[in-house]
Amino acid sequence: MATRVLIAEDHPIFRDGLRALLRMVPGLELVGEAADGDEAVTMADRLRPDVVLMDVDMPGRNGIEATRAIRDRHPSIGILMLTMFEDDDSIFSAMRAGAQGYLLKEASGEELARAVEAVVRGQAIFGPGVARRVMGFFSAAGAGLAASEPFPELTSREREVLELIAEGRNNNTIAHRLGLSEKTVRNHVSNILNKLQVVDRAQAIVRAREAGLGKSAR
Repeated sequence: MATRVLIAEDHPIFRDGLRALLRMVPGLELVGEAADGDEAVTMADRLRPDVVLMDVDMPGRNGIEATRAIRDRHPSIGILMLTMFEDDDSIFSAMRAGAQGYLLKEASGEELARAVEAVVRGQAIFGPGVARRVMGFFSAAGAGLAASEPFPELTSREREVLELIAEGRNNNTIAHRLGLSEKTVRNHVSNILNKLQVVDRAQAIVRAREAGLGKSAR
């Protein structure tokens, strides 16, 4: 079954290049193209792609805001950021918004295809230059960063769900507390387990409590 891809890119020339590239890659199906962040959110609602190739800098709602909206509504949709920017603010804002990958627009077609497939498998993927910046940032920040904001790879909604998991709440209770459906909660839990690289809810609780979450349950 083909991986369904939505492009969100405001520059027509680059969008044309992405379209041509995707059509050449076996196993990838282009299902739509959005020219700004608002359109990306609307099309993600309607088309439910597997992956969105999201530009960071777009008019109106930018790519990071659109990523946050899409991941909150549809946690199963993977987001791969494509951008000219390699600054720390853009990288970590994208991660906090829920993006699973961050590639520079100069990435090759082979790199892009591998990144899309990695995102579909629930893996985090970064281009070589971006990966070095991420590793350097965390090495420099050390334990202080982890203490100030544990699990930066999680979206704000996923962090809320993890907090309730750490308190021992079941999916029904979490859904009621956050005003979500149980299916949406299950998707959030699945994403949390993947991002924390744990095999089950019990291990997630251990990781969360070690980081200081779920204190009200102790």
